[in-house]
Amino acid sequence: MHEPLDLQCTSLNFRGFQYAQAMLFAIEEINNSTDMLPGISLGCKIYDACASIARGVRVALALANGNEVVSEPSEAPCTRIAKVQAILGETFSSPCMAIATAIGPFHIPLISHFATCACLSDKTKYPSFLRTIPSDYYQSRALAQLVKYFGWTWVGAIRSNDDYGNSGMATFTETAQQLGICLEYSVSFYRADPPVKIQKLIDIIRDSTSKVIVTFLSPTELYVLMHEFFYHNLTGYQWVGTEAWIFDSETAARDRHHILDGAIGLSIPKAHVSGMREFMLDVKPLNSSSNELFTEFWETFFSCKFNMSKSSSENQRECTGHEDVTGVQNSFTDMSLMPIFYNVYKGVYAVAHALHNILSCNETCNNQVRLDPFMIFQHIRKIQFTTKEGDEVYFNENGDPAAKYEIINWQPTENGIVDFVTVGLYDASLPADKQLSFRNTPLIWAQHSQQVPLSVCSEKCAPGTRKVLKKGKPVCCYDCFRCAEGEISNMTDSITCVQCPPEFWSNERRDACVKKEAEFLSYKDIIGSLLTAASLCGACMTIFVALIFFKYRQTPVVRANNSELSFLLLFSLTLCFLCSLTFMGRPSEWSCMLRHTAFGITFVLCISCVLGKTIVVLMAFRATLPGSDVMKWFGPAQQKLCVLGFTLIQVIICILWLTISPPFPFKNFKVSKDKIILECALGSAVGFWAVLGYIGLLAMLCFSLAFLARKLPDNFNEAKFITFSMLIFCAVWITFIPAYVSSPGKFSVAVEIFAILASSFGLLICIFTPKCYIILLKPEKNTKKNMMGKGAPKSL
Repeated sequence: MHEPLDLQCTSLNFRGFQYAQAMLFAIEEINNSTDMLPGISLGCKIYDACASIARGVRVALALANGNEVVSEPSEAPCTRIAKVQAILGETFSSPCMAIATAIGPFHIPLISHFATCACLSDKTKYPSFLRTIPSDYYQSRALAQLVKYFGWTWVGAIRSNDDYGNSGMATFTETAQQLGICLEYSVSFYRADPPVKIQKLIDIIRDSTSKVIVTFLSPTELYVLMHEFFYHNLTGYQWVGTEAWIFDSETAARDRHHILDGAIGLSIPKAHVSGMREFMLDVKPLNSSSNELFTEFWETFFSCKFNMSKSSSENQRECTGHEDVTGVQNSFTDMSLMPIFYNVYKGVYAVAHALHNILSCNETCNNQVRLDPFMIFQHIRKIQFTTKEGDEVYFNENGDPAAKYEIINWQPTENGIVDFVTVGLYDASLPADKQLSFRNTPLIWAQHSQQVPLSVCSEKCAPGTRKVLKKGKPVCCYDCFRCAEGEISNMTDSITCVQCPPEFWSNERRDACVKKEAEFLSYKDIIGSLLTAASLCGACMTIFVALIFFKYRQTPVVRANNSELSFLLLFSLTLCFLCSLTFMGRPSEWSCMLRHTAFGITFVLCISCVLGKTIVVLMAFRATLPGSDVMKWFGPAQQKLCVLGFTLIQVIICILWLTISPPFPFKNFKVSKDKIILECALGSAVGFWAVLGYIGLLAMLCFSLAFLARKLPDNFNEAKFITFSMLIFCAVWITFIPAYVSSPGKFSVAVEIFAILASSFGLLICIFTPKCYIILLKPEKNTKKNMMGKGAPKSL
């Protein structure tokens, strides 16, 4: 219902007064120096902006154009217009932005000691702005690296709802995302917000799962927030702060409920300026040229009043002007903000050095030079000097100094006072991997813990697993899935599993690739040992039968059906048993070629002998018919040629196979996942099936002829036994094909060996066992008369 009153300053802020004192100290030191601006005295005009943007712009314009409406009448001897060549201040970023925008067209340099917003580095918007404190661009990135260093990937963020907070948090958020840090929430806050909005912020924090809070807050906002945290009993949070409050003793003093204990953050490096503390505490209100300002400080500091009238409150004592400032403990006597005072000091010296260069000062200065703010600004940008404390001062192209920070940890002491312990350093001028460094100093965390707090959305995925993002959640929220067989991940939080090389396989933990076990049919295997024993047993049995036949070679049973073919058959059967041994052991080029060709040739030699014996049986029966001379066409010489011819065909097939595309050793990775199957690849499948097909053709031919001769009238008709042996032979090899194709790995070789041995034993037992039985156990039947049989063949 009423028009708002003009903004009024209601009280004196001791921090602001300290900044003014630091400026006066630097000016007095320069004026007393014979090296800096000899013969020239610097002056200043101080205005109180009262932390108001509007008032800050107003007083800045007053300084620029000489308008005295905001200043009290002064009896100072200087009568020149109050147009200044440079402005020192403001303390906060938002007022600096407004002031820099207002005075930018006039090119008046504005040097701030505490405005850190990265936005002020934009020279297109703020061309005449300079500062002696690093930009928040570096601080925001440093905070993100600090959070990453301690493994906090799930954090909350609170910022002041102003240019300082919004700009700083924007840079932090961008850098955090690049480093894999997720913000569970990011909320803005201002001290004048209504209770409803503050309550909403508290609810967000209470419902969150992150335990780390990154702040871009001014101390004023932080005071309100500390009260709300205590009121709602919110404890156990790890605070990460900026230079705005992390090394401010007044903030620590106000934290009576220890909400911020264990906080960690960045601060401007500690500084000491000799003589500044003594100067700032040596306040004499009645002897100062700025009586109004210092009188107000004195009255506020000691709660007294100069020249107290009778109408004044009786409780308010009268100031004497001789009170001891050092005897009072408050924010003014606290020198913890000496680094900020040092920034003010460096700002004054930057202007002085620029003037020194412009006026060509040596022993004297050229007073005839017409000073211009733009000229001073250009020289300030180029200055580079070293303070008496040994620190180098310069401005980069954006008007910013070098970015260096100390890492501060709030460590409560036994008496309840917070100790600001420097635990590390950050230097933006160093390489990225060396910018952040920590001292060997123990840290204290929230709730006096000595263990680094854990603040993650999901636990780290151990080696052997991979991260799978949760749908609709930030990238820091994920599930850990075990790598599949044959894949590994050998690092924490791996996003993918790597396929092992073909000759390797994943171990049980899935964190390393181990060499696959090579599998082949070995003599050491149980099945290999059994097959080897069977092969050697079959060879020995064949040799034993050969010895029996050799010993009784003159008996009718041995001579009845071409003893030469019998010995050749026994020899080929011995080779058949022994050729199975070539399938044992690790495959090599020679063993692969030998095993298939030896098998093919020896079996054809064997079947050829059986076929020759079958033909002999048939021819012998035909020879008993009157007038038949068929035996002269198939005598011993023709039998040998027949066997040789059949075998020679198989030899030619094998030679062609070995010439065109021979078998070769092959590592099979497909049959077994965790093993390498060493086998012999066929090379030419046509060659392999040609060898088998030829053996099968001879076997079928032999079986057919033997089947036809099975009922011949001899008392000892060998064709019956040949028929049965060939029946077994054909059955074995017909069943071999599907068993061979379906058997995995070394078992396919075992099936092939089993087929060789089974068919060989079938031939040996069926053909030679009856003869051995008669030779050894029924010698009375081993006569020519018995071999000839009785009577004529039955009529059909």
